[in-house]
Amino acid sequence: MTFSETPLPGAFLVTPEPFVDDRGLFARTFCKNEFAQIHHTKEFVQFNHSRTNRKGTIRGMHYQLPPYSEIKLIRCIAGTAWDVIIDIRKDSPTFLKHFAVELSGQNMLSVYVPEGFAHGFQTLEDNTHLIYHHTAYYVPGHEAGIRYNDPLLGITWPLPVSEITAKDMNHKLLDNSFKGI
Repeated sequence: MTFSETPLPGAFLVTPEPFVDDRGLFARTFCKNEFAQIHHTKEFVQFNHSRTNRKGTIRGMHYQLPPYSEIKLIRCIAGTAWDVIIDIRKDSPTFLKHFAVELSGQNMLSVYVPEGFAHGFQTLEDNTHLIYHHTAYYVPGHEAGIRYNDPLLGITWPLPVSEITAKDMNHKLLDNSFKGI
């Protein structure tokens, strides 16, 4: 697999190098030895799978508060999603900058999201499935979010929003009081 650093330091696109033959393909999606190239040393302790039924649905922008911050490795296994990460590290030169990429079952890309980032996505097809690997357990009461359409961020979503939870819709807008994590 290859690792391409995004414009946000510490965040990477991970491209598998599939073995293809008459049967189909085989690709490694994680290898501890290979991830050492990007200085990944933490153990993934929780794997999650989401299925989103409707095209245009937005989930996000989510993160966990310290001391439960987590690294995420996100991959789409069916359908297509517009995946967005936001750097919310208070001392980062790219504080409040975002990066977006199309993930799909076809392109097999993964996004490696360091601690100190918010994450979300919009589905571009019905029945889109994402797999998440986390280096920290989900801890209720220590999660937070940023409004997906916050004007301070200027994220361009590809489709009109077809569905979003009340919780995600009601995250507060950012202002000068947000200092990051």
